[in-house]
Amino acid sequence: MTPSPPKLTPKLAAVGDQINVAQEAWVWFKINLAYLTGAVAVLVAGVILARFLSRWADRALTGNSRIEPTVAKFLSNIIRYALWSIVAITVLTQFGVQTTSIIAALGGLALAVGLALQGTLSNVAAGVMILIQRPFRVGEYITAGTVSGTVEAIGLFTTEMLQLDGLYVMVPNNELWNKAVVNASRMPTRRLELLVTIPYEDDLRAAQEAMLALVAGDARVLAEPAPVAFVAGLTDAGVKLGVRGWCKTADYLALSWAVNAAVKLRFDELGITFATAAPAPAAPAPPR
Repeated sequence: MTPSPPKLTPKLAAVGDQINVAQEAWVWFKINLAYLTGAVAVLVAGVILARFLSRWADRALTGNSRIEPTVAKFLSNIIRYALWSIVAITVLTQFGVQTTSIIAALGGLALAVGLALQGTLSNVAAGVMILIQRPFRVGEYITAGTVSGTVEAIGLFTTEMLQLDGLYVMVPNNELWNKAVVNASRMPTRRLELLVTIPYEDDLRAAQEAMLALVAGDARVLAEPAPVAFVAGLTDAGVKLGVRGWCKTADYLALSWAVNAAVKLRFDELGITFATAAPAPAAPAPPR
């Protein structure tokens, strides 16, 4: 009877397993050496290229005076993350990993996140467009829909405004981007217009001359375009007179208040009154 071979002790068996694992690892390394070398080369080259391009993009964007610093930093970060993603996918491809499924999974994840944060992302997109297109800047007075005020800060998500009564307003950028924005501070000059209605029996020429003299005599009113007085219309209440003059935008509000008060005082001196709306005709009595 042939004697059976002696059994290995647990320690010797563990050593043998380790040797087998090491041998298998060595064989795998020799087989995949070319892939590993290519992956390392791609990784090193990709890291260097990504750093160079991201720094170049950051300098180009932040150094452009036409691009707001917030937008420049935001776009620079997007470029940096996109370059790193390309490098990672390329390295995984060198190892033989099927990146198609990974890209599809990332696309599905991005879609799910986009749907969940739809309102927030729309505010970000609107904020980027506002900072690029610049329909208003910090310090300008704007009106958009039912909101009016001086712009205090423009962020990626919201715009901060201060109303004339001192109230602080935070408006989502999407609300501003989807509405017509009236910028009262953008242009250096602005036209002042005052309309009044006087009775038909009052002196039309005296009223026109008085209004024109008051506007033209104010130092804040520009000589060009020249101020003008005109008849705006004939109504049931009386003759509607108007006067126009151009001024610097910064002087508009104070000039408007001053002209209103001056016209009232001058009309009082000339005995010219302001017409009131004609009373509505009485409804006919119902038949008995």
